[in-house]
Amino acid sequence: MDLESHNRKAHKLKSENDRFYKRLIRRPPNDLDEQFEKLHDEVFEQIDCMSCGNCCKTTSPIFYERDIERAAKALKIKPGSFFEKYLRMDEDNDAVLQQAPCAFLGADNYCSIYDNRPNACREYPHTNRKKMYQVLSLAFKNTMVCPAVFEITERLKKIIK
Repeated sequence: MDLESHNRKAHKLKSENDRFYKRLIRRPPNDLDEQFEKLHDEVFEQIDCMSCGNCCKTTSPIFYERDIERAAKALKIKPGSFFEKYLRMDEDNDAVLQQAPCAFLGADNYCSIYDNRPNACREYPHTNRKKMYQVLSLAFKNTMVCPAVFEITERLKKIIK
């Protein structure tokens, strides 16, 4: 995965993609969920997250209480200790990682708490869910992080003119 190339393309098309997503937010097509799901499946047949890991290198998921408890249990520490060691409260009062890259990301892009990772990580990049219109602004943001979301967006722009 060539992240430098992705970053160049994503930044070059940022304004265009912003306009595209704002238009989708105003007037989502009736089959938006189906289009995203189809493109998600097609793109992820070609892109391997393990060759990238950019999401884990650059962003933090929100950790809800159940996520903290699950991860702490996997690490055999108390939830309070987990929070103190790995998390902080952000400006929106959400529990997020203290720093990027994620402390659980290995050099091989493998997550050391994969089976116990937060729900936000499980659902990332959120391009194969129902009610996509609710997360279109997040999808736009993810074009800057995730090569797969960028590719889904480029294909979707060709379908929705």
